[in-house]
Amino acid sequence: MSDIGNLKEFVLVTGGAGYIGSHVVRDLGEAGFVPVVVDNLSTGNREYVLFGEFFEGDIHDSDLVTELICKYNIKSVLHFAASIVVEESVQDPLKYYRNNSFNSYKLIKTCIANKIQNFVFSSTAAVYGIPEKSPISEEAALRPINPYGKSKLFTEMLLADVACACEGFNYVALRYFNVAGADRNGRIGQKYQKPTHLITRALKTAMGEYDKLSVFGTDYDTPDGTAIRDYIHIDDLSAAHLLALRYLKERRKNGIFNCGYGTGYSVAQVVDTVKKVTGSDFPVLYTDRRPGDPPALTADSSLIRREMGWQPRFDDLDLIIRNAWEWENKLKREKGT
Repeated sequence: MSDIGNLKEFVLVTGGAGYIGSHVVRDLGEAGFVPVVVDNLSTGNREYVLFGEFFEGDIHDSDLVTELICKYNIKSVLHFAASIVVEESVQDPLKYYRNNSFNSYKLIKTCIANKIQNFVFSSTAAVYGIPEKSPISEEAALRPINPYGKSKLFTEMLLADVACACEGFNYVALRYFNVAGADRNGRIGQKYQKPTHLITRALKTAMGEYDKLSVFGTDYDTPDGTAIRDYIHIDDLSAAHLLALRYLKERRKNGIFNCGYGTGYSVAQVVDTVKKVTGSDFPVLYTDRRPGDPPALTADSSLIRREMGWQPRFDDLDLIIRNAWEWENKLKREKGT
């Protein structure tokens, strides 16, 4: 058993049936915690909650959240419940400010009323917008360019203010870069009806679910002209959450930390690796840039490595894509196609 938990410690996990949340629930359970998951299953999957207790519901339901906190004597919350599609946030900003900002406000208010001590927040590198330089440190200017990034930044600001005002309440916000891959034992992974992530779209194109893969922009100031991003394996990201929980429990400090490798891969490199892993030479449509896409986004993750001792184990694009490909094949077998 890990030294950061014990069998009787219950932890509330919002959105714990989703892609990232379910992996963290897995790690919490394996570390000896008992996750208490609240998820409305709008995008999550009940069967991916491998440990603990599950309750279908919404985080803005203060009565439900209060009941669970009191019933299980909960002192720590990990908050994943959110809408996450950038393009959708531009088309439907009200949904994002409701789901990501207002609902987080309701949740945090309930947490304060019930004396929650530790709060880990699932944030995003989208709060940086188009950075002036890359790798990006936590000190970079915060200039989100879409409602998704703005709605997440609102929650970060709310947490910072509440932590100053409320003694005994501490938080960590983890700013994710491009999360990919799947559980290395094939138990859980990404399952969205309309995936938008490059690696997942490429794998599904290799599988024949899409007739082609669109690549936006070939004239960036990068070695091959396509945009560069920092891809982090879901298992390394999940591990960071347990370290964040330990950081809060032991050090009682607030913090904001980037979660990425600091290693950038171009879109063309990702496409080539997907083709190599899958053995499929699928069609690729090269088209114009999308508005607001920066040439390169990579993380300066030195702070989380130094403060929490985070040591990524799966910084390998080939491994990330192979694990994701194995998962996609499992989903296909389950469909019987």
